[in-house]
Amino acid sequence: MPLGEFKELKAQGIAATGTENYGGVVATLGGIVFVAASRDEKIRAFDKSNGEVLWEHPLPAGGYATPAVYEVEGKQFLVIACGGGKMGTKSGDSYIAFSLP
Repeated sequence: MPLGEFKELKAQGIAATGTENYGGVVATLGGIVFVAASRDEKIRAFDKSNGEVLWEHPLPAGGYATPAVYEVEGKQFLVIACGGGKMGTKSGDSYIAFSLP
């Protein structure tokens, strides 16, 4: 599956182009693969069995890092560093965390 999209091409009806990527992926025992890494500054969850995008969320800057998944008192969390600054994207200095259902 292509990772990332160019807004300009999507606006012209061209989908699933993919972009240059920097960063890694993390997978859960349940078969969900999380990755940011793309120039469009989003983090996504994929079904590892078929590549279907299950979820995506915009980030304040590019997440050119490997996400981490961890558990606290039985609740799972996902965190990604949003430093940006590659491929002409804006720089950032934040970490974004999500709780998993």
